[in-house]
Amino acid sequence: MADVATGQDQVVQGAVRKAMWRLLPFLGFCYFLNYVDRTNVGFASLTMNADLGLSATAYGLGAGLFFVAYFFFEVPSNVILHKVGARVWIARIMVTWGIIASATAFVQGEVSFYIVRLLLGAAEAGFFPGIILYLTYWFPRVQRAKVVALFFLAVPISTVVGSPISTLLIQNGDGVWGFDAGWRFMFFVEGLPSILVGFLVLFLLTDRPHQAKWLSAEEREALENKIATEDSEQVRHTTGIREGLRDSRVVGLSFVYFGIVFGSYVLSFFLPQVVSDLQERFGIKFSLAQIGLITAIPYAVAAVVMIINARHSDRTGERRLHVAIPAFVGAGGVAVALFMESPYLVIAAMTLCAVGVNSAIPVFWQLPSTFLTGVGAAAGIAMINSFGNIGGFAGPYLTGWLRDATGNNEAGMFVVAALMIMAGIVVLVVGRRKEQEDAAVPAAVTEEHR
Repeated sequence: MADVATGQDQVVQGAVRKAMWRLLPFLGFCYFLNYVDRTNVGFASLTMNADLGLSATAYGLGAGLFFVAYFFFEVPSNVILHKVGARVWIARIMVTWGIIASATAFVQGEVSFYIVRLLLGAAEAGFFPGIILYLTYWFPRVQRAKVVALFFLAVPISTVVGSPISTLLIQNGDGVWGFDAGWRFMFFVEGLPSILVGFLVLFLLTDRPHQAKWLSAEEREALENKIATEDSEQVRHTTGIREGLRDSRVVGLSFVYFGIVFGSYVLSFFLPQVVSDLQERFGIKFSLAQIGLITAIPYAVAAVVMIINARHSDRTGERRLHVAIPAFVGAGGVAVALFMESPYLVIAAMTLCAVGVNSAIPVFWQLPSTFLTGVGAAAGIAMINSFGNIGGFAGPYLTGWLRDATGNNEAGMFVVAALMIMAGIVVLVVGRRKEQEDAAVPAAVTEEHR
């Protein structure tokens, strides 16, 4: 029997390796495009705000309105994906968000800026939680944190690579193709690849392992059985939509994700401005391209630490500390960043923040699947992501308002630190409850059979 089990494990591992090489590079590239189109507004703000007459508050509101529409469309979008399949629905999401991302080039003022950000959020809703759900169809639990971290590499890479690209397009795009400003040219160009890749999704993605012609029949069966067995052992009954949405742990994890995402998007939308402010504070001068390169530094470091944290979490099987500790580290970095007396120390502290938020997220997404499965997982994961991403609205808006009110970024950074500390504390509480429930089940079974 041991030999049979070992043989099956080898078949599963072979299937997992093929799935990683087949799916992750492509999905990562899709998320790279997604994150560039979502956050390039941060670089556009360096010249767009003046061109459109946007205050920091108006810009923060527009940047954050994306997440309001995202909130309302997230759960239905993920439920549809579960029912119709990832291939068709992800293709739809990418094509529509690419069109709207390019259309941002034509905004004329506050109102049109707000409208296009709302439309972009509605179009994109369901993409990230849909991929998280999709990965649970393909990879055993013991490898999921690493798999999600590899997928999530698209976030720091999008900044490391996307930052200089975006700023170069802005710097050199004035007058190209008839656009009267470089930021307009950037928006138009960076939306086009999402449309093209969206159509490729229809041909390159496979919904479930049993449909994968690039796996052998033995690999398809072994992988499906492995994941189904794990789900039945970890989650003792299939969860429905209502049950997934009403679970108190889903509510708790929504608060956790809110705190982490708040920090993540304040970093994405305002780090270019923080770097730009270093010029006046320390009497130095940067070009737009140099601001893009400096902004990339925290994310380059974060990419490495994120993979290390996820691999260690998978190896030890521990999740909550691998989320809480990065959250606390990120909070400490952002709290002290603007009080540093050197531009190098400011960037070092912001790097700690980037390391914290990026390291916490891949491991965080392993927590919902410990108690959700089926369509309940689709609904619960989407609810966590949608409520959490309200932080993507509140973060830019509140930070922009505080910047206008105080004339600096310090108050906004303190709010980020406080919410990330809250996220770390709550995940410890929610994770502890799960451990207590797991310990109670064997005792209950033993009592039942006496």
